[in-house]
Amino acid sequence: MVYTTYMKKLAFVTPWYGDTIPGGAEMELRGISKHLKASGLDVEILTTCIEKFSSDWNTNFHKAGVTEEGGLTVRRFKVRKRDTKGFDAINYKLMNDQKITPDEERYFIQEMVNSTDLYKYIEEHKDEYDLFVYIPYMFGTTYYGIRVCPERSVLIPCLHDESYAYMDIYKEPFENMAGAIYHAQNEYVLANKIYDLSKVKQAVLGEGIDTDFEYDADRFRKTTGIEDPFILYAGRKDAGKNIYLLIDYFREYRKRHEGSDLKLVLIGGGEITVPEDIRSEVIDLGFVDKQVKYDACAASLTLCQPSIHESFSLVLMECWLCERPALVHADCDVTRGFAEESDSALYFKDYYEFEGCIDYYIKHKETAATMGKTGREFVLKNFKWDIIVDKYTEFFESVADAEKDGGK
Repeated sequence: MVYTTYMKKLAFVTPWYGDTIPGGAEMELRGISKHLKASGLDVEILTTCIEKFSSDWNTNFHKAGVTEEGGLTVRRFKVRKRDTKGFDAINYKLMNDQKITPDEERYFIQEMVNSTDLYKYIEEHKDEYDLFVYIPYMFGTTYYGIRVCPERSVLIPCLHDESYAYMDIYKEPFENMAGAIYHAQNEYVLANKIYDLSKVKQAVLGEGIDTDFEYDADRFRKTTGIEDPFILYAGRKDAGKNIYLLIDYFREYRKRHEGSDLKLVLIGGGEITVPEDIRSEVIDLGFVDKQVKYDACAASLTLCQPSIHESFSLVLMECWLCERPALVHADCDVTRGFAEESDSALYFKDYYEFEGCIDYYIKHKETAATMGKTGREFVLKNFKWDIIVDKYTEFFESVADAEKDGGK
């Protein structure tokens, strides 16, 4: 659908931007901004000169200025130099759920990704934009950007139940901004548990997903030679995604089920250590293209998403689009919520529940196939891009209207 709207311009504000940068928030931003642009809205990206999350946050990789990338206007601003050592010391405490002081909170936000030039641009040009949309919640670009112009600020937080979210310093800007968009109902509940958002217009809108692709289980088996049943893990391979828990549970499963031919297939970037005694049963395909990922989903017994820190989980939706059931961690409110809402995934809290879920899928192949089909219907009904564009456009227009009417 192409919109004709009175809105002048939307600006998405993010710490870094690029067409090939990995990461959930980064991929979401590319998708929603490009689809909104294609629908007829005037959309720009405001970001820093940092290359990506894993880069040195003191280094201006890109030149400052304006470029056209993928049909979007991208404005980049130099980052302010930061005290990496001081920041890392505080971040270490937060990563290990240690309490920090108000002074440490202030230093944390002051010494992470920041751009004085970016904030100055927002201040001087705010009347040229209807709204500034910030993603994700944690970074200096979001914190200071919202404070410049809260009445025209909308946040897509990508919120997790983690130590950073409970920092008091975020309360003032978040509780006085104009709007917030969530990917899932559980994320909305968490946000309203932590912050007083009674003055903020909020909506659970989901996330757009590319649904027009093919998937072929037989093609995956032929090209990889993997004929045995397998659990699939797809995503970044690091401890923060709980991948070592999955490996430990798989190892225990193989130990307790002598003669089982079940495998664990891993796809995605990053390196991990697999115990020697199950190394032949864990197949790491590394980073693969999208088609291989889709085919792998279709060929799997189930996709396991063990992470407990998710605000949406694109790979969960892709698994369902490929008509396979999923397995998620019970301690992740968002993915467990999707499992319950769709009736297309089981969830586990400990090893024995994990084992029971795997055995259920093995013994109930027809039910598993039905769950996969139900999952596909769930995704198509809620997260196709035309549906998401309609929802986001309506929300942005309502927030802009309220701002023009003085917040009424």
